[in-house]
Amino acid sequence: MATVFWDSEGTVLFDYLEHDRTITGTYYAELIGKCRAALKEKRRGKLRRSVLFHQDDAPAHTSSQAQTAIRNAGFELLRRPSYSSHLVPGDFYLFPKVKEFIKGRKFADVDDVTCTASDWLEDQDQEFFYNGI
Repeated sequence: MATVFWDSEGTVLFDYLEHDRTITGTYYAELIGKCRAALKEKRRGKLRRSVLFHQDDAPAHTSSQAQTAIRNAGFELLRRPSYSSHLVPGDFYLFPKVKEFIKGRKFADVDDVTCTASDWLEDQDQEFFYNGI
């Protein structure tokens, strides 16, 4: 399972969940903290302005731990109507493009897949990410 935090400029943070683990509210809350730290490092000055945070409504994302972490990070959570596919850019823009890129390739192991996907996303220009938002 991959979690990608990204904005109109590019990728902010990748996280690959270990096999046989699930994303819980606590795990996701930790990722929010890592995302904030990555934003601070990669997007200097962005945290001084309002960060609009968009996510789907998965149970781990809507848990009390995750909601608290989002508020503590200073992010403004964007609400979205349920079942609005055009408002889920990760599911309908980003991940299909990654899947298309890795389709038909042979990989030695899971690390090879994750490195290939991460490298491909890092190679995309800013316009790619801007178009997805």
